[in-house]
Amino acid sequence: MEMNPHDLTHLFLQLGLPAERAEREAFVREHPLPPGTRLSEAAFWSPSQAEFLKRSIADDASWAAAADQLAALLSTALPAPEGD
Repeated sequence: MEMNPHDLTHLFLQLGLPAERAEREAFVREHPLPPGTRLSEAAFWSPSQAEFLKRSIADDASWAAAADQLAALLSTALPAPEGD
């Protein structure tokens, strides 16, 4: 049995980010992934976060599914509308 879950909540914790549902949703809203940008290459990651994501995805590590899920969420996030 897996002792360390590798879901989206725990990925946020692994990345040193707040992991409560509302905090995850706010992160997704505030950090859209530009089209054509790989998750690990997004400008909003620290170097260590980017390296962790890059390794996790490249190695198809246990975090890869959660990283893919995060990439999908960030890719569909829409920026907040600007005022008139």
